[in-house]
Amino acid sequence: METFSKLSSMLLHALETREPTVDLLESFVDHWKAVTSYYIQTTDDSRPVRQTEIPWRLRQMLDILVYEEKQQPAVEETGACLEYLLQHKLLETLCTLGKAQYPPGMVQQVLLFFSKFLSQMQKPLLQLVSVYKPVQKLIRLCALPGSLTEKEEAQFLLAVCSRVKQDPHALRYVLEFVDQPAARTPASDQSQPCIQASNHSTESQESSPCSPVQSERGLLSVLLQLTNSQRRVVCLTAHECLLLLASLQSDSSGEFLSHHTQLGELLAGRLQQLYSLLPLEGLDPAELQNWTRTPWSADLQSEAPASDHMTSFFSWLDFLDQLMREAPQVLAVKLAQCVHQLWLLDVLQPQLLHTCEQQVLVSTSVLCATVRLVTSCSLLDQLVDFLLRTPSLTELLLQRCDHISDQVRPHLRPHLRPGETTSQTTSQTSGLEEDPFFSDSLSLSDSQLPPPSGLGSAADVVNSFLCLVPVQVRSAQLLQEGGYESYVHDAHTLVTECQSLSLSWDWPIAPPPPSPGVGGEFFEGHLLKVLFDRLGRVLEQPYEVNLKLTAVLSRLSAFSHPLLQEYLLDPYISLSPCSRSLFSVLIRLIGELMQRIQPVSNLSDRLLNARRHLLGLNHNTGLDHLTLLRGLIVLEEFCKELAAIAFVKLPLDA
Repeated sequence: METFSKLSSMLLHALETREPTVDLLESFVDHWKAVTSYYIQTTDDSRPVRQTEIPWRLRQMLDILVYEEKQQPAVEETGACLEYLLQHKLLETLCTLGKAQYPPGMVQQVLLFFSKFLSQMQKPLLQLVSVYKPVQKLIRLCALPGSLTEKEEAQFLLAVCSRVKQDPHALRYVLEFVDQPAARTPASDQSQPCIQASNHSTESQESSPCSPVQSERGLLSVLLQLTNSQRRVVCLTAHECLLLLASLQSDSSGEFLSHHTQLGELLAGRLQQLYSLLPLEGLDPAELQNWTRTPWSADLQSEAPASDHMTSFFSWLDFLDQLMREAPQVLAVKLAQCVHQLWLLDVLQPQLLHTCEQQVLVSTSVLCATVRLVTSCSLLDQLVDFLLRTPSLTELLLQRCDHISDQVRPHLRPHLRPGETTSQTTSQTSGLEEDPFFSDSLSLSDSQLPPPSGLGSAADVVNSFLCLVPVQVRSAQLLQEGGYESYVHDAHTLVTECQSLSLSWDWPIAPPPPSPGVGGEFFEGHLLKVLFDRLGRVLEQPYEVNLKLTAVLSRLSAFSHPLLQEYLLDPYISLSPCSRSLFSVLIRLIGELMQRIQPVSNLSDRLLNARRHLLGLNHNTGLDHLTLLRGLIVLEEFCKELAAIAFVKLPLDA
C-alpha cells in the first residue's frame, strides 16, 4: 500500500511538471480557498491554529510560489500564482487574520509565511503596494506588550531588512515614506519596471518620498524595542537588523535615514536611557575609568545571567560605535550629533558641572572610558568638540586635573594665570630668577648643568636632557638597565605615529599676531599649565599619576609642529620673565630634588630597592620615602625618553 502511494505521488508530480501553469494556479487557489473556508465552516473559536489545516495550506502556497518562480525563463516575468496573490491582496487578508488572532496563534503563522515569502522569493517585491502595505501593518503588530511571538517577529523583521539590504531603494517603502493616492482599486497596483505585467497583471505604484510622517510603531522603533528583549536570540537579531539598515551604502539611503527618520534620536535616546539607570552613588570611579571594551555581540551571545546596568550601557555604546563605523558618512555624522546633544550636553555636562563630588567623579570616569573605547571617527569628532568647544567645560576639567588632592572636590580654587599670585601658586608662576630652589644657597655644579651652546645642536639637545638628573641620584645603572638608547625604538614608533596622525591637520605654523593694545605677556595655555604644574609635583604625586603625566608630555613632544617642538624640546629657547618651558620646569624640579634628598640616608640602596619594587622583584612595601624615590625614578626615565625623542626628531648634523 505504501509503495502504491509513493507511485501515485510520483505520477501526480509528473503531471504537474508537464502543465505547471494551469495546475499550479488551480492548486494555489484551492489551498487559499481552503484557508478562507475555515472561517465560514468552523464553530470552535478556541481551537488553536496548529490543530487546523491552515499552517499546512500556507506552506503549500509558499512552495508553489517558489517553484513557479524557478520555472520562469526570466526573473522579470510574473507567474500566475504570484499575480493572483497580488491582485486579490492575499497578504492584506493574512495580515488582518493575524491581527485578529483568529484562530488563536494565527499571527505566528502569518509571521512565518511573510518571513519565508520575503526571504525565498527572488523578485524585488517590496516596491509593490500589495506587498509593502501589509508588511507595514505586520510591522506594527511586532514588539507589542506581552507578545509571545518575539522569535517569529525577529525572523520576519530580519527578512524585511535583508531584502532592503539587497535593494536599498525599498527602504522608503518599508518605512512608510511614500505618497498615497486618493483612491485605489485592486487593479490599480502599477508594477515597477523590474516586474513586467501580463494581460491581467498587477500594476505597481511609483512613489516619491514626502515629508516624514512615520508611524509611532514603525520599523525602527519596533527594532529598538526588540533590542531590549529578554530573549537573547531576539535581542541579537534586532541588533543585526539595525546594522543592516544603517550600513546601506547607497548615498540616497544614508541621506534618507539621516534626514527623514528618527534613527539618530532613537539610538542616542537609548544610550541616554541606559546611562540614567546607573546608580551613580554606588559606582566606583576607578573601575569605570579602567572599564574594558564590552563587545555588544559577545555580551548578547553569552549564556551568562542578565548584564548589569554598567555592562548594558557600555555594550550599547560599543554597538553605536560599530554602527557609526559601518554607516555612510552622512548618517554616521547625524548619529554622532544626536549622541552629542542627547547624552553629552543634556545629561553628562550638568553632572560634570555639579557640586556633588560623587557625581563629578563618576561622570568624569565614564567620559574618560568613553573617549578611550570609542573608535568611530564621527563619534570621536563629537567627543573632541564636546571637550574643547563646550563653554566653561574645558577649563573646568583641566582645573580638576590640577587639583592637589588628586580627587575632584566640590569647591575648586580659582584658575590663575602667570602674574596672579596666591599662597598656593606663587612658586609656580614666578620667574626662574625668583625660584627659591635657585637662590644663592643652592647651585648646581658645572657637571650637573647642560653644556652651553648658543645654537642648540641635536647632540647638545640630547645631552641637555641626559645631564639633567645628577649622576649621584641616578639608579638605572644599579640594575644594569639601559640608557636613553633603550627608548629610541619606542620613540621612533611614537614620532611616526604622531606624524601620520597630524598629516591632515590644518594647524597654523606661525603664532597669530598679537591683538592691538594687548600686552606681550606669554601664557602657555590651560593644558600646558596643568601639565607643567603637575610635572613640578612629580616628587610628591602618586606613581600612577606620574606615569600618565609623562606619557602625555612625551606624546606632545613627539608631534612635529615647529612651535611645539621648540617649546618642549629646545633647552635653549629664550623665555620672557615669568614664563617657563618644559626644560625650565625640569631644571626647577632638579633643584627641589637636590634639597629633598638631603635627609635621605643610603640613597643608592633605597633607590635600588625602589626600582626592584617597581619591577616586582622586591615585595617589601614598607620602604621609607617611597613616593619621593618613585618620583625620582620617573624623572630619570622621563629625561631619557625626551632625549630619545629629540634624537629621533632632530637631524644629527643640526
